[in-house]
Amino acid sequence: MYLLGLGLVMVVCKLLEINPVAAWDWWIVLTPFGLAVAWWAWADSSGYTKVQEEKKMEKRKQERLAKSRDALGLPKSKR
Repeated sequence: MYLLGLGLVMVVCKLLEINPVAAWDWWIVLTPFGLAVAWWAWADSSGYTKVQEEKKMEKRKQERLAKSRDALGLPKSKR
């Protein structure tokens, strides 16, 4: 996401002719978009995205269990 934000800022600066970005070639300004595509391709092919999603789901599960234990008045788990 940071690369997309950087790319958008650079494109806006280029179009509004804000220095020093106005003097740069377009391929330099558009490079963050290419890097974002490469990052997403790598993240999907390596399984990084899936691992992060599983971590998020496990955290939600643990929070839900802790909330249920508190509501029932049970002691916190030892894990």
